[in-house]
Amino acid sequence: MKKTFSFILAAILLCTACTSNSNKETAAVDETNSAAELNLTTEAKPASEYTAKANADMYTLLDFDDTQESEFAVRGLIDAPEILELTNADGNIVWSQEAYSFLDDYEEAPETANPSLWENTKNNHAYGLFEVCEGIYQVRGYDMANLTVVKGNTGWIVFDPLMSSECSQAAMQLIEKNLGTYPIKAVIISHPHVDHFGGILGIMTDDEKADANLSLEEQLASDKIPIIVPQGFAEHAIAENVYAGKAMGRRANYQYGVLLEPGVTGKLAQGIGMGQSTGTVSYLAPTFEIKNTGECITIDGVEMEFQMTPGTEAPAEMNTWFPQYNALWVAENCTATLHNLYTLRGAQIRDGAAWASYITEAITRYGTQVEITFQSHNWPHWGNEIVNDYLTNTAAVYKFINDQTLTYINQGYTSDEISNMIELPEGLAKIWYTRQYYGTVAHNSKAVYQKYMGWYDANPVNLNPLAPTESAKKWVEYLGDVDEVLRMAKADYDAGNYQWVAEVTNTIVFADPENQDARLLCADALEQLGYQAESGPWRNAYLSAALELRNGNSTESAKNAKNDGSLVLEMTASMMFDYMGILLDKQALADEDFIVNFTLPDVNEQHMLRIKNGVLLVYQNTQSDSADVSITCPKNALFYIITNDQENIEKALKIEGNKELVTLLAEHMNQVPAVGPIPFNIIEP
Repeated sequence: MKKTFSFILAAILLCTACTSNSNKETAAVDETNSAAELNLTTEAKPASEYTAKANADMYTLLDFDDTQESEFAVRGLIDAPEILELTNADGNIVWSQEAYSFLDDYEEAPETANPSLWENTKNNHAYGLFEVCEGIYQVRGYDMANLTVVKGNTGWIVFDPLMSSECSQAAMQLIEKNLGTYPIKAVIISHPHVDHFGGILGIMTDDEKADANLSLEEQLASDKIPIIVPQGFAEHAIAENVYAGKAMGRRANYQYGVLLEPGVTGKLAQGIGMGQSTGTVSYLAPTFEIKNTGECITIDGVEMEFQMTPGTEAPAEMNTWFPQYNALWVAENCTATLHNLYTLRGAQIRDGAAWASYITEAITRYGTQVEITFQSHNWPHWGNEIVNDYLTNTAAVYKFINDQTLTYINQGYTSDEISNMIELPEGLAKIWYTRQYYGTVAHNSKAVYQKYMGWYDANPVNLNPLAPTESAKKWVEYLGDVDEVLRMAKADYDAGNYQWVAEVTNTIVFADPENQDARLLCADALEQLGYQAESGPWRNAYLSAALELRNGNSTESAKNAKNDGSLVLEMTASMMFDYMGILLDKQALADEDFIVNFTLPDVNEQHMLRIKNGVLLVYQNTQSDSADVSITCPKNALFYIITNDQENIEKALKIEGNKELVTLLAEHMNQVPAVGPIPFNIIEP
């Protein structure tokens, strides 16, 4: 096993000890040598000479004369407003392309931006209504995802209605302005990520939704709108956004640059769009699930064949083949950039080998006929040869990362070692649509390691490591003269060693968050790493951390989308009980042991909960004959317990037995607030 970090830090310890012993008296007297004199400020810095050179080198690494992707990004433009800024009912801006108008001021990328990411940002700045082919149209650049419509005999079939209702409504208005007003015959959602379904109430109402109890044929005949999804959609949509939703939301502030302003020293594109809109997120429950590859349906004269791709970009996902157009909707399985096997906000690990195999399956099924691929992010690709190359190269990237990581694993390398070793073959690395604008090769290799090996690297020292703060305090204790370490770190910063400077100064920050010099130097190092990053999320994460080191936790200033609550109300009773277990103060109830029966007449369900030493155990489809308390209520009245709403508990719940136990349970749903964000720290303890 090759471990470099400990050896480097050990060398610093020795140097620091020597310097500290020989200069201790001098350092005490000569204040001009103190870390406070390192000229550190809270202002954003320009690109250093090393960052400028690293970014300039991208012009020799990649073929900037290859303009296929930039041409495809604007091909088929029908109409676009001169200025695009969308607002909510309160007049607040929820989406803006105007914020990126600075892109037009530069012929080449500024020194503070990776030129490759700059090109991707320019391509994502192309917005408006586009024709994919006659009968298939997309509104791109109106949210992070695309809204796609397919023209039937009498109306539209809508694919993936964006993240915010304000954005999807504006997109449909642009379609109707140019192509006419027609009824929506069906909504098809490719997978359960919020940027693909959250805007649904911008294009339809709950009253217009078809009855899920009817067959699809009956739904279509009812003149209502079916909502068609891959099998497992609802479960994954709700679980991802609720169970770990608070943590994901805070981490997403870093990934999507929510705390940053667009600009040459701020936020650029995310690889799959400009970022998340901040409008109203809504949810309507699906009415029909696609279960099998090869399943065919015809809606309003449009024939569609579905290919199931579970475990790729999402746990439930599907492609759609349109034989009359020789067009393949590849959902988010191909995105004109390297995607994530692991995403920085947090999510289930994705399977790179499965991802590749579903793409090759698509080639096998449709490759000889396909003339167009179009997708839920970025732009289409046209021409049989180009499309097959696009599919093949995308599959090859994920398969290489999967296989090469496993090769290194079996050679004894650890996750951090592999992520620093692995590189794509040159022939794949230099293709514009495989570049690392969203996901990265390094982090995707870590995802493969996690999938097969877990977090443990087999070194027993790492079986039960100290918490970061405790470890940092011991390092600082051993380092001795922190001011001298900061001088050395500043020298390394001046030499362009930004990753190391970030690591060592962040250790000091975790030991002493009040050390302003360490905070500012760490921020400066992270800022330069952000300027160099080709990945939009990496840039955002580096720059967001620098912002918070300089100004403190900025959660309160974050502009996030507003959830209308409809997603939470669609939770099943089992999900609500699981959520209770997450919110529960288990330590406070560690000595308790009692049983609660629940009867939920509106969903015809019975459940038994046992609180055993602070653990909430759920027993489905059963009840106890000796329960301590029994509750009868509608399913959604369970939220009164979750939110400790004692007034509505009294009104909406019929309670028999020991009512004090219900109060006890509700009062201890306090470990995570059910409403609102949690402003926990990330870059400091």
